[in-house]
Amino acid sequence: MAEEKKKSKKWIQGMEMKEGAFTAKAKRKGITSAQLQENVLANPEKYDERTVKQARLRKTLVGLHDKKKSKE
Repeated sequence: MAEEKKKSKKWIQGMEMKEGAFTAKAKRKGITSAQLQENVLANPEKYDERTVKQARLRKTLVGLHDKKKSKE
């Protein structure tokens, strides 16, 4: 059980991500990645599954970054 908790804390490192893919999509549309994230999460049915997952991941990572920054 202790091993499961250790693995769950490191879930982000195990993800397969294409770095910059979400930002590149936003740039092609002429908006920021934050704006694309809001658009995707507001209307997930308009976007493919991968883009929705990327938007959710971005929201999570930004939240973790902000949380870590506030502790300092």
